[in-house]
Amino acid sequence: MIVEYLALFVVIFLIVRPILNKIFRTNKLPPSPIGLPIIGHFHLLGPIIHRSFKQFTDRYGPIISLRLGSIPCIVISSPELARDFLKTNEQYFCEHNASIAVNRLTYASSVAFAPYGPYFKFIKKLTINELLGTRPVNSFAALRTKERNRFLQLLREKSQRGETVNLTDELPKLSNNIVSQMILGTSNDGDYADEARIVIKEVTKVFGEFNLSDFVWFLKNVDLQGIGKRIEATFKKYDTLLEKIISEREELRRKRKKMASLVNNDIDQNYENGVLNNNVEVKDFLDILLDNLEDHREDIKLSRVHIKAIIVDYFTAGTDTTAITTEWALAELINNPKVLGKARQEIDRVVGKTRLVGESDSPNLPYIQAIIKETLRLHPPLPLLERKCVKQCQIGEYIIPENAMLFVNNWAMARDPKTWESPMDFRPERFLVESNEGGGLKMGPIDVKGNNFQLLPFGAGRRMCPGVNLATQMLPALLANIIQCFDLTVPDSQGGDPRAVNDLGVLNMEEAPGFTGPRLHELICLPVPRLGSPLISTIEA
Repeated sequence: MIVEYLALFVVIFLIVRPILNKIFRTNKLPPSPIGLPIIGHFHLLGPIIHRSFKQFTDRYGPIISLRLGSIPCIVISSPELARDFLKTNEQYFCEHNASIAVNRLTYASSVAFAPYGPYFKFIKKLTINELLGTRPVNSFAALRTKERNRFLQLLREKSQRGETVNLTDELPKLSNNIVSQMILGTSNDGDYADEARIVIKEVTKVFGEFNLSDFVWFLKNVDLQGIGKRIEATFKKYDTLLEKIISEREELRRKRKKMASLVNNDIDQNYENGVLNNNVEVKDFLDILLDNLEDHREDIKLSRVHIKAIIVDYFTAGTDTTAITTEWALAELINNPKVLGKARQEIDRVVGKTRLVGESDSPNLPYIQAIIKETLRLHPPLPLLERKCVKQCQIGEYIIPENAMLFVNNWAMARDPKTWESPMDFRPERFLVESNEGGGLKMGPIDVKGNNFQLLPFGAGRRMCPGVNLATQMLPALLANIIQCFDLTVPDSQGGDPRAVNDLGVLNMEEAPGFTGPRLHELICLPVPRLGSPLISTIEA
């Protein structure tokens, strides 16, 4: 009997609610599908959230409202609305909504999810000055060249043995090694390497999952999906790892200071200036964070927990973005041989066949840069940009309630024919314009740094990803090096998975659920030297 009454209540609710909303509606929310009590619109979401959101906006328009459990949400999917929310009214959307996973896995101290206040501003300034600004990024150019060459050596060795290479596995190792050396001063090839990469992958995966406990208030302490259990297991793994890394660095710093004090005060002063025993000793980012921990004069005092959170933030963001974007770009080039041919013609014309492409060549390789932009358009590293409304505001005719979650659907905007001609085609030429100097093509005005709201792979405004400078330096040279040196032949069956390649040998371009939009199937290729031994043999790590 109770079940029958409950069913009757639900039916009446679904019939009456839209009518009452139209009669008494005062909140002026954007249009919305019909939801259910308690769960709202959760039942309408598929495993890949941005795809579900696109289905809604295709039906109801470029701005919609949803209720995920008890949380009001706004979803937008047009450049004009993105500008309204992220630029014109940025002051209302300058914070992120931290999930249970984010709070736990970043010690409730994530820079990316911190309120827009003194702590966020301090860490952002420190990061730009010491790690991800133009000057520090340029200072790490030799490091990136070394790691690219090591990667090319790996492809050469695989080729010589006639073995395939799993690029889905190897590309994160490359980017992880670069980030590790920038932050910790050492590559992740040591004792902790495999463990660190596995943990980073687990963290990124759980960040991208929709957890009912985040949205339904009475489920906050109920782990229906088992996500909470995985969060705790992941936390224990990397907290132990981070503690080892920090403790070992602290011990090394104590030994250095003791050594300096034993010699004389001059050397002690030299240590403070980053010099020890007449050898230049460059401090890495971890040293700079520990300096703050030990310096009681700083206005913003970092704790050990803050340092762990910052390391997690930059390792997860720095490892995935470059690796996944490079993998998508290579997959697109394999499926689009004409585009690949044009890219190689540009490399041969500008750089030649006797040396490797370097980062300094990128400005003279507009087609390579256009390939990167087209990849970031079709396969954005952040398919959904998320913000939180910090204060009720009005955007156009709609009232956006305080604490509402805002989702900017990058993935949907990239597929909008109103914004992009033939949006599903991989066409780098859309980013090029005719050059007035000597003919040919040059880069057009659309960039990826948050100035053009039809293309926001790294976000926009105050909360834009600080790693954009690093990514735009790394990606063109890495992609150019790979296609300059090797043909990537796709086996009939990728790793034994027949779904990865169709009968025509075309790679399956499906994506997997996740925070950063990874490919569903691993990219496994046989590298074949393209230019013969003269150039390949010049590769030095």
